[in-house]
Amino acid sequence: MTDATPDAVPDSQPAEGLTELLARRHLTTDAARPDKVARWHAAGRRTARENIADLVDAGSFVEYGRFVTAAQEQRRHLAELVTETPADGIIGGTATVGGRPCAVLSYDYLVMAGTQGMRGHRKSDRLIEVAGRMGLPVVFFTEGGGGRPGDVDIPLVSALDVGSFALWSELQGAAPRIAVVSGRCFAGNAVLAGCADLRVATPDANLGMAGPAMIAGGGLGQFAPEEIGPVEEQAANGVLDVVVDDEEEAVDVVRRLLAYTGWPELEGAGGDPAALRTMLPDNDREAFDVRPVVEAMCDEGSVTWLREAWAPELVTAFARVDGIAVGVMANQSTHLAGALTADASTKAADFLGLCERWRLPVVSLVDTPGFMVGPEAERTGLVRESSRMVTAGSRLTVPLVGVVLRRGYGLGAQAMLGGSTHRPLLTVAWPGAHLGPMGLEGAVRLSMAKELAALPEDDREAAVAEHTAAMRRHAHALNVARVFEIDDVIDPAETPGVIAATLRAAAG
Repeated sequence: MTDATPDAVPDSQPAEGLTELLARRHLTTDAARPDKVARWHAAGRRTARENIADLVDAGSFVEYGRFVTAAQEQRRHLAELVTETPADGIIGGTATVGGRPCAVLSYDYLVMAGTQGMRGHRKSDRLIEVAGRMGLPVVFFTEGGGGRPGDVDIPLVSALDVGSFALWSELQGAAPRIAVVSGRCFAGNAVLAGCADLRVATPDANLGMAGPAMIAGGGLGQFAPEEIGPVEEQAANGVLDVVVDDEEEAVDVVRRLLAYTGWPELEGAGGDPAALRTMLPDNDREAFDVRPVVEAMCDEGSVTWLREAWAPELVTAFARVDGIAVGVMANQSTHLAGALTADASTKAADFLGLCERWRLPVVSLVDTPGFMVGPEAERTGLVRESSRMVTAGSRLTVPLVGVVLRRGYGLGAQAMLGGSTHRPLLTVAWPGAHLGPMGLEGAVRLSMAKELAALPEDDREAAVAEHTAAMRRHAHALNVARVFEIDDVIDPAETPGVIAATLRAAAG
């Protein structure tokens, strides 16, 4: 069952049946279909077996069901099925990646466009169930055209009793699941990608709940495959988590994602934390890109950004701090001043749920004026999604550490901290931070509305400025710490060490 099995027959080994075995095994390999492989390579693509071989440790792949063929013997010769439908278009087995056990599955687009055959479903069911029993992370290359008509050997009417989708979904929380999408991924293949914890895609990917034939069959028009769910759209709406340049980079990203889960601490390799002291603008109303702050706080080269194109007012990433794998979320003031929209709330809730399932501690970097408000914001379902975010944070059982970088205002700041400044295991602030129940100037205008109305018009703005300055002094991080609404105010350069020490204490 392993790819390490020698192809040559040793002189001392009986040859009965072995010659046929090795011949049949050869027919399942890329070497048995050189013309198809050459055309695939000419299109800039790698085969399913090449992607698996690149991902897993050499000699570790134990394949399941390599001799399965499509269930079409009533309409095609067996010899043809053996040569043209190897593995029924889905390759899978167990392996190690960087020494860690996992399961790997891949639809094979060179076999009937990667469509899902009935025996292929039985094979995916088997492997998913085995992965669940063994607690293995699963990587699934899901490219393919969806359900396959024409598998006539198995009596079918609706085929709605297929178990793959439910079994795959049931793995949520039991083992990490990563989908890789390249090329066309429609219908059932797209559902498998969508049910994964994370989706990595190449620029040529198309994801859709139906392909061109099904859309046309439903009377909804004629569309080219490339028009259905292209990557730029699916990244902008949050379907895709990481977009890469090609399949080689996709495999590299998958390897990095797997390394965040289930591993002991690695040796930390951070930069100079003193750089954190000068990374915020002097004017606290000036927007700045928070991503360099995250990268400076984390180990060099350890950050993997997730869902970058969707709800950019909140950034999410996996990273390591002094060798400890963490999930990081941070407000991004370059978009809507870092206010939390309905989409950002959904993104946060999804991310917190993912960290909970993958057992990753969470580091939350706060710089927000709060939740977005107003009639337009409410039309997006803000109440529902913001409440989802608060609930997800409050239900975390993994460690949460909060760092208020600059502005921590209102319910939005509370949501970034699991619902309260005392919900994280530790909540600290940087020296220039301010915390308040709402934006300070707005609070002055609201609380002093009658007094301001009574003043001459020329004096109102001066009064607002004066009282806002007083409120800024009151809302300063040191004063917030004085009344113990947060745990400490720290030198920004201390941030990585404080986070790591807190997480090690939690682990102990």
